[in-house]
Amino acid sequence: MSNLIIDDEPITSHGALSVYYAAVDELNRRYEGSDEGSHLQVDELMPPLGLFLVARLDGHPIGGVGIRPISEPALSLGEIKRLWVRPDQRRLGVGARLMAEAETRARAVGYLQLYLETGPAQPEAIELYETSGWARVKEFPVGAFSYPVAYRFTKVL
Repeated sequence: MSNLIIDDEPITSHGALSVYYAAVDELNRRYEGSDEGSHLQVDELMPPLGLFLVARLDGHPIGGVGIRPISEPALSLGEIKRLWVRPDQRRLGVGARLMAEAETRARAVGYLQLYLETGPAQPEAIELYETSGWARVKEFPVGAFSYPVAYRFTKVL
């Protein structure tokens, strides 16, 4: 995938929003609905502490991932949100590259540790996190929302 470019894009851009809403749509289908707006506001994915990365193949958006701040600001904790790769591009390393780039960008922003959660209807996500150095945890930090049936992971940067 030599034509794959991963870069920051404003979450308000057409490319970022198309990827974000594709992720939301897939979550809604897998979990038969979502309360997306209750626990994540799009502006949380905006600088200076939030960000959204878009993977483009030959200029076309094929995936993305966001980071937002969580918990007490002094702790410098972030959360990975809405990792998504277009179905025809899965199992080609795009998700792993997005996650690696997200970790690099999170360090640059000043995060010391990242968290993420996924659910039982996303076995491929669980496999990705388990094989790329993320450790399971029982709880998120105090003050950070987490779904009761979620699988939670963390990674120290």
